Amino acid sequence: MIAEHRAVAPLRVFLVLLFGILVFFETVSLPGQFAYMAEESPEHAYLRWPMTAISIFWVVCVQVVIVSTWKLLTLVKKDRIFSDASLVWVDAIIWAIAAAWLVLLGVFLYFGFKATDPGLPLLMFLMLMGVTVLGLLMVVMRALLRQATTLRSDMEAVI
Repeated sequence: MIAEHRAVAPLRVFLVLLFGILVFFETVSLPGQFAYMAEESPEHAYLRWPMTAISIFWVVCVQVVIVSTWKLLTLVKKDRIFSDASLVWVDAIIWAIAAAWLVLLGVFLYFGFKATDPGLPLLMFLMLMGVTVLGLLMVVMRALLRQATTLRSDMEAVI
């Protein structure tokens, strides 16, 4: 358990840095990038606001995962990870991944039918499969956490 506690502090530092970078992306970089794209390619200017909103939505999904991970780290530090409170935060991660996956599927279908070059649809398909694997992995991890929580409760009842 000592090794886990040593990993919590550096992980929190990186989570804060990642969260800060994502705030910069969603407030400055992404809107600016899509505004520039609209200026450079007027024929694609109609995509500026939908793509800005979708990109910011994805960033918010990642931020939900970061906040949930932070809360789970707090439970690890308090040695309460095997409790029902942890399942709430794991559920938040699963729902954020599911929401991002659904929007990614929509974007994949939209651009997949409009694409003339297979590169972008293939890249988006790869991303879709990666998010699918991540989501299913989190569902399995939730089931394992549920089992461990039940076992710990049973052990505490015996002791």
